[in-house]
Amino acid sequence: MKLHRWNQIALEQLNPAFARQAIHTGRMTIAFLHLTKGGVVPEHHHENEQVCMVISGKLKFIAGGKEQTINPGEVLEIPSNLPHSVEVLEDSVVYDLFAPIRTDWLSGDDAYLRQTPTPPADKA
Repeated sequence: MKLHRWNQIALEQLNPAFARQAIHTGRMTIAFLHLTKGGVVPEHHHENEQVCMVISGKLKFIAGGKEQTINPGEVLEIPSNLPHSVEVLEDSVVYDLFAPIRTDWLSGDDAYLRQTPTPPADKA
């Protein structure tokens, strides 16, 4: 067994709207995300299954032409390789679980998260 403490894991500021802390185990990545209203994750996909749990705030996901807003206490399951984007509707705190581990995060090959977010065209 291994104990992890969020208060001892460095907060990585990816861009002005996104900061994360991450734990990588042998088979999964657990992320604690701090998101600012107006932030946007551009459409992307990854081999990892993703489970997104909103603790506070509100997020809008767009995947496969469908919109899904998730609120505190709700959990969204995203299958492997499904292209999706996210708009942060309110300042949010989120836990994301990924399986298998996010090797792109470990290698720093996650440039789409490191760009300054651009609001969707209908909000600009």
